[in-house]
Amino acid sequence: MRARFWVSIAAVAAIAIGSVIGAVAIYVKDRDDFHRMQRDEAARAAHQVEAVAGLSIGKLSSAAAFFEAERDLSAHQFSVIGRSLLSQGALQGAAYIPRVPASRRPRFERLRDVEILERAPLGLRRAASRPVYFPLTYVTAVATPKRGIGYDLGSDPSREPFLLRASASGRPAATPLIPLLLGGTGINVYRAIYRDGAPVATAAKRRRALIGYVAGSFELGQLAAIATGALPQGVQAQLRVDGEVASGPRGELSDAATVPLHIADRTWLLTVEDPGGPDAGLPLALAILGISLAALLASLIVGWNRGERMRELERQASQDSLTGLGNRRRFEEDLAAAMARSRRDGSTGALLVLDLDRFKQVNDSHGHPAGDRLIKEVAEALRERTRASDSLARLGGDEFAVILPRCSREEARIAAEAIAEEIRRHHPPDGLDPVTVSIGVAMFGEDPRASVATVVSDADAAMYAAKDEGRDGVRVFDPVSVRGDGAEGR
Repeated sequence: MRARFWVSIAAVAAIAIGSVIGAVAIYVKDRDDFHRMQRDEAARAAHQVEAVAGLSIGKLSSAAAFFEAERDLSAHQFSVIGRSLLSQGALQGAAYIPRVPASRRPRFERLRDVEILERAPLGLRRAASRPVYFPLTYVTAVATPKRGIGYDLGSDPSREPFLLRASASGRPAATPLIPLLLGGTGINVYRAIYRDGAPVATAAKRRRALIGYVAGSFELGQLAAIATGALPQGVQAQLRVDGEVASGPRGELSDAATVPLHIADRTWLLTVEDPGGPDAGLPLALAILGISLAALLASLIVGWNRGERMRELERQASQDSLTGLGNRRRFEEDLAAAMARSRRDGSTGALLVLDLDRFKQVNDSHGHPAGDRLIKEVAEALRERTRASDSLARLGGDEFAVILPRCSREEARIAAEAIAEEIRRHHPPDGLDPVTVSIGVAMFGEDPRASVATVVSDADAAMYAAKDEGRDGVRVFDPVSVRGDGAEGR
């Protein structure tokens, strides 16, 4: 019983643990699906920005090829090209930046749309002694730009390194976030222009062939708008450049997805946070349901175990520990119930009281363990010779009782004789002598006024009469017998 109880408790624990594990697995899957969705959203937004920026940078490269063929441009020519550069994509401004040697300075001052050097910004005047400088010659912008013509980018430490990188690599080069000359904050992308047909296989050859740059300005707000425009409504986006937040909410976004975003030769980071988050409702409900079910089963099992324990205690209280037969208490209860049934249906029954002959000699000669084995073998013989409806009991020591309901006097005698014969033929092991039994039989149901004590006393009297007459016999108690001892012989 205890083994069944602990197996049941283990099963209940497995249900509870399984429900929790299942809930955790569902939540982990939902969380993974949510993070995958966020990464997909971030990747789509990054691809959108890269596609738009790449289109604009591609146009800058096309314009650079045109400038290589034309060499010199008028303001009108650049205006036409500049408007085409800004018509699509993300560029907020475009500029033409020639490489001007000091020897060509007077010619540069005579250009119609260029301010005279002496009236240009301070940076350009400081660069007057340099052998080469890079002035903004023509500028086209989405909005009306600030005046930038004549500004020498070669003297600007925030721009010059990226001009040199573009000329050395032959590919577009992007600045970090800087104040734009046209206003606002963003990045500049420079594409080098080389002499048409000049060798450009190495960095040194490209520097010698350099004749200028075409530049584009990407405004930060426009890039951020392209990214957020590709995201579902309510999703937050954050742009980071060189580890610093450039656009979007400040601080770290929790449980967010981050993907790289490439513009020219610079990599940004796009971080996306979906406010929805994985739904914990279903996993929590599953865990609560599993734990509740386990608690209910545990309470039922505990109640069942308590009932089983009580029944076991009751059984032990009414059962002989050596033979498993009923004890004296159970015998009296069964006899009272059998007599009550007899009174109700008008039938008769019989009580057989058995006592082993010379059992004390077995204990004295072979010890109590041998006597206990003999008692158990006699109990097994009684089981073999009785019906399922009969009640068997060990009254103590070597004394047994058998209750035969719905039985006539003759049937009771036959049953007693069969039991006596079964025991007589039994050969105990361990060298014990064959054992015999004296049986007294008393009927009940014939006199409705008879009590349990009366019937037991009559059966005892018949059993003692059998012993007095030589043992190994059956005596049936008869109150009307002519014999004085109240028992009739076999």
